[in-house]
Amino acid sequence: KIDPSAFVMDMGQNLSGFPEITVRGTRGAKITLVVAEAQTSEGAVNQKQTGRQYYYQYTLKGEGDETWHPRFSYYGFRYIQVEGVLLKGQKNPDNLPILIDLKSCFVYNSAPLVSTFECSNTIFNNAHRLIGKAIQSNMQAVFTDCPHREKLGWLEEVHLNGPGLMYNYNLTTFLPKIMQDMADAQQPDGMIPTIAPLYNIFGDKKGFDVFGDSPEWGSTFIILPKMYCDFYGDSSMITRYYPLMSRYIDYLSGKSENHILSFGLGDWYDYGDFRAGFSRNTPVPLVASAYYYYDLVLMTEYAKNLGNTSDADYYFKLSETVRKAFNAKFFNADTRQYGTGSQTANSLAIYLGIVEPLYRADVLANLVKDIKAHGNRLTTGDIGNRYLFQTLAQNGLNELMYTMHNHEDAPGYGFQLKFGATTLTEQWDPRKGSSWNHFMLGQIDEWFFASLAGIETQTNKPGFQDLIIRPEAVGDLSYVKASYETLYGKVSVNWEREENMFTLKLTVPVNCTAKVYLPGEVQAKEVNSGYYSFSKNIINFSNLSNFGKVR
Repeated sequence: KIDPSAFVMDMGQNLSGFPEITVRGTRGAKITLVVAEAQTSEGAVNQKQTGRQYYYQYTLKGEGDETWHPRFSYYGFRYIQVEGVLLKGQKNPDNLPILIDLKSCFVYNSAPLVSTFECSNTIFNNAHRLIGKAIQSNMQAVFTDCPHREKLGWLEEVHLNGPGLMYNYNLTTFLPKIMQDMADAQQPDGMIPTIAPLYNIFGDKKGFDVFGDSPEWGSTFIILPKMYCDFYGDSSMITRYYPLMSRYIDYLSGKSENHILSFGLGDWYDYGDFRAGFSRNTPVPLVASAYYYYDLVLMTEYAKNLGNTSDADYYFKLSETVRKAFNAKFFNADTRQYGTGSQTANSLAIYLGIVEPLYRADVLANLVKDIKAHGNRLTTGDIGNRYLFQTLAQNGLNELMYTMHNHEDAPGYGFQLKFGATTLTEQWDPRKGSSWNHFMLGQIDEWFFASLAGIETQTNKPGFQDLIIRPEAVGDLSYVKASYETLYGKVSVNWEREENMFTLKLTVPVNCTAKVYLPGEVQAKEVNSGYYSFSKNIINFSNLSNFGKVR
């Protein structure tokens, strides 16, 4: 209670939406609703971190019970401050309106949820819930960064969380809309801005500044069609937008100097003993140039698939030139490190195939060494997280990945949960961040489905009709239950281990096949659609992952 006619309700869940009230009172009386995701030390709602004062006001008609909610506005909030009313039963000498009911209405895109995930690890289960609520909060007409302060379609979140998004939701209609937004926002010189739709220009009237033009954000235009094709077996985005993607490549090439890009936000919000913001652990040119190389690799693949051999040859040769320039600029052959030796720098080089095969094992070993030097904790940011997670997952280091996230310290999902967050926050330490409802750190969801449950599509066979089932029985996990509704039907994985026995129960959709790899096995069991149960006696689970082995 703030004063006799004002109080704050904790609705229990941070979300995007609006309040709904049912009140009774005299005609002309006004009720004010102020919403926020935080409170002041006195208990009032606190919008300091999420924007200027934002409130709703309702004027009563005076006709019995009146139910109202906003129709043209939404905000991100958990707490509702109600002013100018009393609760039923309170003394009411001033004849104030009486609050009959109060609801918190959650609004988000209608893309269907197509998966389930549960395991024996409480932190992972709750992290999955946090990520899900944050995604829903920021899945509106576009994927927003937050539902209060900006509501802008920052593009990097779409591809960095792309697999996790598609494991969770059917985005067969939403993602094509995102691609068209990017095409509409493309500038005359070919540049793809950091946000789409392009509601505002970051910078002065003469051009975009660093917040408006960053290769890691703009490259979503080239990366997303590949992810979309992998999940849905649909290459129409590649065909439709290939000319525009080529224009973006030309733009990046024109901005490069000796095949190195030196602009952009880099590994935004990386972690350290500092307030997050601009990349501190990894040089911006390293990250930007890695994306330039990655874009060229994808364009080579697209050109081949479209039968454009001249473009394919051009992009391949240019990608090799960029890769060699990248290694010459950033790789130290003596230390076997890239740039500053940060986790992001080495992960990018490994995951994207930039590192020469001769040095690959050493760079991977240095990555592991750095993680352990930080107490099995990450130092990556918005960009680096996915590449770190997937580099570990794809190189037999899922045990380390498990250890890196199975704790309640910062940086980590457990710390946010201990803090009391109900949606994923902007920073690993919520106390240091502006927003408590971002999904940009949600890349672990890809690991939950692709590694712990082991549900993937076969290489060069996109669309999840030809499945790979390769569950990782890591840490002290005793079970994982997961399902994913492919375009052909639901694939479900249910595995558990008790003492030395590992049991996998699998359902493969109609007209689908699956290659099944039990833990520690390199030879697959090939099955068709149907229900299967596999069991295996394993003495030592701790030796199932082979360090440095590429899947």
